Amino acid sequence: GHVPCGLICHPDREHLLYPLGCTVVIQELDSKKQTFLHGHTNNVSCVVVSRNGEYVASGQVTFMGFKADIILWDFQRKELLARLSLHKGRIEGLAFSPNSLYLVSLGGQDDGSVVVWHVGKREAVCGSPASARSAGNATVVACSSCRDEMFVTAGNGTIRVWELDLANRKIRPAECLTGQLKRVITCVKMADDDNYFYVGTSSGDVLKVNTNSKLMTDYGPQKEKFSSGVTALLLLKTGDLIVGTGGGIVALCKGSNYKVMKKIQVQGAVTSLTCRGQGHQFFVGTNECQIYRINYTAFKEELVATCHNEAVQDIVFPLGTSDLFATCSKNDIRVWHTPGHRELLRIVVPAIATCHAVEFMRDGTSIISAWNDGKIRAFMPETGRLMYVINHAHSLGVTAIAATSDCKRIISGGGEGQVRIWEIRERTRKLEEVLKEHVSAVSCIKINKNDRECVTASLDGTCIIWDIVRFARKQMILANTLFKCVCYHPEECQIITSGTDRKIAYWEVFDGSAIREVEGSASGSINGMDITSDGAYFVTGGDDHLVKLWNYIEGAVTHVGVGHSGNITHLKICPGNKYIVSVSADGAVLLWNYPGSR
Repeated sequence: GHVPCGLICHPDREHLLYPLGCTVVIQELDSKKQTFLHGHTNNVSCVVVSRNGEYVASGQVTFMGFKADIILWDFQRKELLARLSLHKGRIEGLAFSPNSLYLVSLGGQDDGSVVVWHVGKREAVCGSPASARSAGNATVVACSSCRDEMFVTAGNGTIRVWELDLANRKIRPAECLTGQLKRVITCVKMADDDNYFYVGTSSGDVLKVNTNSKLMTDYGPQKEKFSSGVTALLLLKTGDLIVGTGGGIVALCKGSNYKVMKKIQVQGAVTSLTCRGQGHQFFVGTNECQIYRINYTAFKEELVATCHNEAVQDIVFPLGTSDLFATCSKNDIRVWHTPGHRELLRIVVPAIATCHAVEFMRDGTSIISAWNDGKIRAFMPETGRLMYVINHAHSLGVTAIAATSDCKRIISGGGEGQVRIWEIRERTRKLEEVLKEHVSAVSCIKINKNDRECVTASLDGTCIIWDIVRFARKQMILANTLFKCVCYHPEECQIITSGTDRKIAYWEVFDGSAIREVEGSASGSINGMDITSDGAYFVTGGDDHLVKLWNYIEGAVTHVGVGHSGNITHLKICPGNKYIVSVSADGAVLLWNYPGSR
């Protein structure tokens, strides 16, 4: 939701496109079926679809001084046609000419150039610095509605109309004059007849500029400007405007005097407005990862899709069902319906806190969660109502949590390394014992089936197996790594661990001796693992963005899932081995078919 104009309704009226990390997602509106365009090596910064719907182009961010690619895709075949690389650092904006002859690209502020590409030949025609030295950076680009040779760039104190001279391979700019007004342009919309175009500004007004005379003809609203700036514009056939603002308002404005006729409030700042067909229906995308559908006549919003807009920290299934799962992120927990791919419940905590871990109680009476403000919070699973809070559970935030199968105890781990055992009764919560051995944050807690023993993994390079009846240490496992995850084998005679050294280690529970270790990843730490209920297979995921399925006995990878574009933070195999769900630091929740379960 953070990419400006990232949400696009395809001209065939049946598909939505939007970027997610390094991928571009194409989603069918009716069936919700998704296809992914993989090819970028870093986050996608802009997406555009040609007017005839044949081509999709997307640009990416890269590291300072390196070339950032633009990828041209074939929409029908969903495949990569060409990589166009000239710009450095970042692609700020892209636009197709009306007949899809040319693609215009705008580099970021470290690059500062505008380039025209020939779509058929897949090569650059010409380029030029995007804005005059005296002006600020250009950040948006829009093509003419009728002529392939004309386009507009705008940005901080600059609006330029460009003409392409193909014979001499040059583009020539003409500055547009706005008189006394100094504005930062955030979006540009061309009229259908090319006579004028509208630009939205960060000051909260809309300017109308004549394309031929290059002069601003009028602007508005004069008195009540839109709060937090205009962030997206739609021009309707009637001449009226739909304006999206940073304050989350979608307003229908009169084309002549910019008077607001209807308006609605959505959650988050509007980053995209896109028409479906002639504008009888349009979609709104916000930076809080919400996609709304709005009918023009009723002008009422309907939430189509939503997800976390920050890194997802944990994923958990309730006991014995694969139809539901819960994920947690910065200040919220969400419960999802697996077959319908939709959100059933959202629990928002008003405090500025991040939920590190979440767990369903076995009896289904509550969802317990660990928060970095040092509190353990429990919620009702159906309504999301707060049941109880354990304040000051840990001094440096609660980092891991687990519940016993009789639902009478919670074991929590903190950022300071303590493991605490809480007795949970109907009305009261009592601290039963504090286990002080770890000297750094506890990253994972697993309890065995008979509730007599648990294992805790910590970033201090130790895993400790505890007796939670006598509250004593049984075994300590040491390794030169920061342990991120630990799993009991279902027979509970072995545990497997992994962490930042990229190795998966098998250990004896009885005496803590190492059985063997295998190389888990070629690059980056392993952050999450889960094992099947029969112990034959386990999955891992981490900073290499890959989901790997392993044979437990052979210690070999059997399947690899490519799809994430951020670091995988956690993953789970659902009860019944139907799906694998993985969550990542870019806010994505990915659902995989378990191999052989179709």
